[in-house]
Amino acid sequence: MKKAMLLLAITWFSVAVFAQKSEVFINKGYAVNGYDVVAYFNKAKSVEGKKTYLYQWHNAYWLFSTKQNLDSFSHNPEKYAPQFGGYCAYGVSEGHKASTEPDAWTIVDGKLYLNYNKDVQQLWKKDIPGKIKKAEENWVKVKDTE
Repeated sequence: MKKAMLLLAITWFSVAVFAQKSEVFINKGYAVNGYDVVAYFNKAKSVEGKKTYLYQWHNAYWLFSTKQNLDSFSHNPEKYAPQFGGYCAYGVSEGHKASTEPDAWTIVDGKLYLNYNKDVQQLWKKDIPGKIKKAEENWVKVKDTE
């Protein structure tokens, strides 16, 4: 119980510190912390992008590790872009935006979901379908908020 309360406090703190009005989570000037979103699908792991392979979409700069991944994204960004703009899917399900870590991710039904960290990801995994449903309902309200 104490751990869950601590995780909730950390998540709420992250909202105050890291919340952005942007519909896409941007850190260090790049979407998804500068990680290659296509690599989650074709490498099944988090891979840092390179400034050589840069693409602008939804008022954000996206980095990729290879030209092939850049091309894949540029032809169909909706297929690869994380849900909820790359903000923590668990946080959105709780009604707020929170930052994410590149190694806390899940692909469900062909869609990429990111989480605040691996501890929060464990809370997310307890009810992924329910959390997705709630996050989809909440996203309309929180996507344009800070």
